[in-house]
Amino acid sequence: MTPADASLSPQSTEPLLAVRELYTDLRVGQQSLRAVDGISFTLHRGETLCLVGESGSGKSVTALSVMRLLAEDVATHPHGEILFYPPGQPPLNLLTAAEDTLRQLQGGRLAMIFQEPMTSLNPVFTIGEQIIETLRLHRPQLGYSQARACAIEALAEVQIPQPEKRIDEYPHRLSGGQRQRVMIAMAMACEPDILIADEPTTALDVTVQAEILRLMRALQQRKQMGLLFITHDFGVVAQMAHTVAVMQRGKIVEMGAAHRVLTQPQHAYTRSLIDALPEHLPRQARSQIDVSDAHYTQEKPSHNVPLLRLRGLKVHFPVRKGLLRRVVDWVRAVDGVDLDIERGQVMALVGESGCGKTTLGRAVLRLLPVSAGSIQFAGAEIRHDSRKTLQPLRRRLQVVFQDPAASLNPRLSIANTLLEPMAVHGIGSSTEERLARARQILDQVQLPPDALWRYPHEFSGGQKQRIGIARALVLEPEFIVCDEITSALDVSVQAEILQILMELRHSHRLTLLFITHNIGVVEYLADEMAVMYQGRIIEQGPPDQVCNHPQHPYTQKLLAAVPRFQRNPLPG
Repeated sequence: MTPADASLSPQSTEPLLAVRELYTDLRVGQQSLRAVDGISFTLHRGETLCLVGESGSGKSVTALSVMRLLAEDVATHPHGEILFYPPGQPPLNLLTAAEDTLRQLQGGRLAMIFQEPMTSLNPVFTIGEQIIETLRLHRPQLGYSQARACAIEALAEVQIPQPEKRIDEYPHRLSGGQRQRVMIAMAMACEPDILIADEPTTALDVTVQAEILRLMRALQQRKQMGLLFITHDFGVVAQMAHTVAVMQRGKIVEMGAAHRVLTQPQHAYTRSLIDALPEHLPRQARSQIDVSDAHYTQEKPSHNVPLLRLRGLKVHFPVRKGLLRRVVDWVRAVDGVDLDIERGQVMALVGESGCGKTTLGRAVLRLLPVSAGSIQFAGAEIRHDSRKTLQPLRRRLQVVFQDPAASLNPRLSIANTLLEPMAVHGIGSSTEERLARARQILDQVQLPPDALWRYPHEFSGGQKQRIGIARALVLEPEFIVCDEITSALDVSVQAEILQILMELRHSHRLTLLFITHNIGVVEYLADEMAVMYQGRIIEQGPPDQVCNHPQHPYTQKLLAAVPRFQRNPLPG
């Protein structure tokens, strides 16, 4: 779908929300930070306004300001108005509204989908209890059984499998994507007048994302709902937006009709964001690494042997029930995978959540028990190696995890994070030598040397991801599993990470298994791609071939769901 699609024309010129010269100051210790700096916009009935910009630009603070969810001891609004237009009533300034009035509006007439569902869902209540509480609070005429039926219907609409059973599950028993769908169901259940969605599809697969976006558009058309949509995915912007507002450092630097902003951006910052999309990055030559290098020849029996060869690989998890916890079934997460990855190659592994991508990556690294099959690394079988035998191999096989914040120890400085693995594997003869190598690696991932003496919480998401890459690189590995490492990053930070990986791939002669659901990243980075479905590889080949001429029906469905937009101006 292009940003000029006629179906995206707003249905009404009646305003729902008007933000006028809004300022938001946040207190940080004894200092004050201006997070929102005099922005103005209007949201009409049936309109979708997309806020785009990098992390820290003020998008989420704008949304929280509109919802009046910022604590008064943390945030102040020295100037501005936030006007909500209830049907048939005079406008209400949310900045000066009474607390009881706000409570009636929040969650009912004004709803918000938060970016991080696990911190938004109460872990001690089932998801059903939380949705039912919201429904009965804002629709008191509903009885409990009616509210439960509405909650099940809401879960079914966002494609939660077996909603009549999953309604009684606790949040920790759902995947990240499923928790996000629960948040969307909870926000949309009361059919609000204004829905604010803060990166609601970041953790979702493209097929589920496509269905969620379709659901939002359907509700919007039925209720003439106004949608304030915060995202860094320009494909989603092209599908959803009537109007686009680009934020930088708390200001709106460009705003206009979606087709104009996306195809003919006027501001340099907007152009830089669009240029940073993977499909717009300059492609480097995909030449294979020279495997005759002495770095490889010590243990490599033949240049014709792939660095990694999988045959019939299976990873099955037992399902236990009853008092004696007997095995009654098996979850076949990986179910007979054959895969070859050549030296110096970037192999992209794509597919929906639950298809087995991450399980396969961890099984290759022997971080999970393997049920059956063969794992050969550099010609040697490693599936049956003991922990003692695997230890020296760990240096050659590394991983960069999806969530850098969760994979970095918050109590360790970056110096300790990088030096500890080097000491374990005997890299460097002294602490000074290891520190010198750590500084060198930090420079390669574009971090300053003084980052060594800081802690993870002092870095942004993109910087933490670079630290994760640096931690893998200090051991001079031959093979790295990259598990969704760009999924939550801004397009500009994502572009930097991808370019760093391309440079490191050539300078360090790396082989990568790149797990992702971003087809644009695959087309930019990968030499080969494999599509995974229900634990099996169903299609494999060069990205151009698979993306342009998919053979399997699932691959066709997956690629059809990828949101894209035409960069060049449309005729007329």
